Amino acid sequence: MNRSNPSSLKGLPLAIVALAMACSVSAQTQTQTQAPTSDTSAITVAQAGTTAPTASQRRAYAPGEGSFSVIPYTSHGYVGLNLGRSDYNLGCGVGGFGCDTKDNAVNIYTGGMINRYLGAELGYVNLGRMARAGGRTEAQGINLSLVGRVPLGLVQLYGKVGGMYGRTEVTANALSGVPTGKRTGWVPSYGLGVGFDLSPRSAIVVEWNRYDLRFAGTGKQEVDTTSIGYMHRF
Repeated sequence: MNRSNPSSLKGLPLAIVALAMACSVSAQTQTQTQAPTSDTSAITVAQAGTTAPTASQRRAYAPGEGSFSVIPYTSHGYVGLNLGRSDYNLGCGVGGFGCDTKDNAVNIYTGGMINRYLGAELGYVNLGRMARAGGRTEAQGINLSLVGRVPLGLVQLYGKVGGMYGRTEVTANALSGVPTGKRTGWVPSYGLGVGFDLSPRSAIVVEWNRYDLRFAGTGKQEVDTTSIGYMHRF
């Protein structure tokens, strides 16, 4: 409280008050005008200090100032791009034909937060095209996951569980004994990752994911990916 404000001088003798008012009318007028602003600012600062989340809390809840998200029933959205390698757990057939088991993988996704620790994510995953058994094997799909996050300051640990509507296609030389054809349908997917915040709106992420895809003649087979990517929060 400013000591020259008359409201703070009630305990002084009347003579001193009168003298002070007579000698400093302009100073008192300026003080009376500014004091409420100062008090108001102090109250605002105090309220902000009471309700504003900490830096760690903001990061845990997608710290962009906006709340836009493409995913229904979520807010504090984000988009990301991951690049990495896929690993197909498939046999190579017979006949000595060339057979790859790994290829490039791409994941483009968007997500949003339901609360500080739980979110949802929707993305397109391309698991590459391998030369195999005198033909090729490829897989891709649309993936939908629930994402659980554990914020640790600038680092976030997270896990995913959900499903992919996948499409696989296998072609091969008839002498390889590898079944050929296309398969589509929903299959389970899950993964683990860690994110490193570069700023309140951006992060580098490292992920491992597994998709239990259906292939012609072999039923469900695991395809794993390891990737690194960039995530931007709205």
